[in-house]
Amino acid sequence: MANQRKQIIINEIAFWKQNKLLPEHYCDFLMTLYTEGEYQGKEMIGDAKQSVKAQEKRKGRWVFILVPVLAILFFALLFTIETIWLISIPAGLLAAASIAAAFYYAKKKELLAPILYISGALILFGLSVKLSLAYFPENNTALYSVLIGNCLFWLLSGMTMKLIYFTISGILGFLAIIIYMGINM
Repeated sequence: MANQRKQIIINEIAFWKQNKLLPEHYCDFLMTLYTEGEYQGKEMIGDAKQSVKAQEKRKGRWVFILVPVLAILFFALLFTIETIWLISIPAGLLAAASIAAAFYYAKKKELLAPILYISGALILFGLSVKLSLAYFPENNTALYSVLIGNCLFWLLSGMTMKLIYFTISGILGFLAIIIYMGINM
């Protein structure tokens, strides 16, 4: 852990020197200090950009963990809390934020975008089913309509944004609904 922190600091100093954020002799002094005298004016092996990349990776790790956990938590809370609006409003806000963030990260071509898309879609799915069951408890047609609407949303999203996992989810969802309706009729 200490060596990892030391390497981050060394990479940061190399970044400062490369981009002339500090005078060169300050960077040389700091480099000598942090390398315990091993730095003799030669370039360090570490890439200066690793410092910035390491910081972005640390931020990304938290989001990779936090967003799916929140999505699953809200999905579970949707069906355990009886007061509809107590959980529906925060869940809807989280879904909207996830989808908006997914579009942002998709432009940057980052791996976080699919996780955000899936999390937002999961919350929207749970929210739409919860509202359908709350307002139309005995109406299976309303529930089927909501399920078909979600599948259609996934299918169209998958086709327009070229997201294979949404396209497959939409198709499999339609097939599951058709098979279930065929069995129960």
